[in-house]
Amino acid sequence: MPRSAHKPALVDRIGQRFFYGWLILAIAGLGIFASGPGQSHTFSVFVGPIAADLGITSTSIASAYALATLVAALGLPWMGRLVDRHGPRRMLLVVSLLLGLACLAFGAAANVLWLALGFAALRFFGQGSLMLNCANTVSHWFDRRRGFALSLMALGFSASMAVHPPLAQWLIDLVGWRQAWLWLGISTWVLLLPPVLFLMVDRPEDVGLRADGVGPGDETVQAGSQSADSGLELNQALRTSTFWIVCAGLFGLSMLVTSLHFFQVSILTSQGLSQAVAARAFPISAIVMVLTIPLVGRALDRFRTEWVFAGGLLVMVAALLSAAHAHDLPTALIYAAIFGLNNACTMTFFAYMWPRYFGRKHLGSIQGTGQMIGVIGASIGPLPLGIAFDLIGSYQEILVLLAIYPLICAVAALFLRTPHRLTSGE
Repeated sequence: MPRSAHKPALVDRIGQRFFYGWLILAIAGLGIFASGPGQSHTFSVFVGPIAADLGITSTSIASAYALATLVAALGLPWMGRLVDRHGPRRMLLVVSLLLGLACLAFGAAANVLWLALGFAALRFFGQGSLMLNCANTVSHWFDRRRGFALSLMALGFSASMAVHPPLAQWLIDLVGWRQAWLWLGISTWVLLLPPVLFLMVDRPEDVGLRADGVGPGDETVQAGSQSADSGLELNQALRTSTFWIVCAGLFGLSMLVTSLHFFQVSILTSQGLSQAVAARAFPISAIVMVLTIPLVGRALDRFRTEWVFAGGLLVMVAALLSAAHAHDLPTALIYAAIFGLNNACTMTFFAYMWPRYFGRKHLGSIQGTGQMIGVIGASIGPLPLGIAFDLIGSYQEILVLLAIYPLICAVAALFLRTPHRLTSGE
């Protein structure tokens, strides 16, 4: 029996009005939003209160964050295999429960070790496992419109950027940073557990449907579509240059986006802006991300993937350079807008690239391994900025230097090709 065949009546009722995949997409977007407690933009608000409460430096916090994110990344291939074996619905239930518990435990951190363990749990269940499961599900339900669907899913991230930092700051001011994490954990359970438990279906084939809602007689649209039973195994993907070019680009995007999220308030305030203006850059970036992310998804569906990927890496270069030169309100607004477009590209790329080049059959294990490499980048990201600021009291020089890496990756991206085994149907 298919994993989700216990819900055909519900699917039929909803399917009379619209394709059930759109409901799956909405649940996945909600999951991306609910990953906020494990994301860097939420941690950014807590850096100051945690440092003051525990009496530690920004380098210590960045080091704990980096080590914890690295440890969390190592578990993602295992999570990917569990998704392939048990399906994203079951794993989303487990991950949601554990993410809420991790929030509660993090609020009780009493020292750097506890802080690091809390970071590891939040990053693994939130930024890692929750996002992996959501992207995996949408990739199964959409094929020809996958880029657009994944870009809509990623709007959950922009909503989190707009909501979680000011919400966290409000909770900190109201009840303190420790109690704030209690309420973040409870909100995770309230948001995710009911829809995942009652509405989630792993794959369209499990309930007699096809990706994109295409009918069985529509052979024109189905031509060239990916079957649920096609795709490279992980060991085959690892032997392709495509896998490592994609990994290099996503590694850089994850590393640099995380560093900007984590230190954005500190970067802007060190260059002459007020704390309030620096915090408001997050919602501006979120608005730009909302406006541009569907365009990124459409571009991936319509144009050559390597061109769009290279363009996104160049946007990362622009984000780093604009952050280095943001010293007043106009330049801060320019940075916030570019960073919003950069987030739109990054979020869509992370979900889109793996099924695009390696198919659906073993998507979980390939996603897990690729995302592990990306999260390792996230673990390294804050360190150069934290060390540079502690040593020379400035972020500008290191931001300009870091811009070289995505520039190199953009050139490499132009050489991406679909692996031969996938194109030949083997």
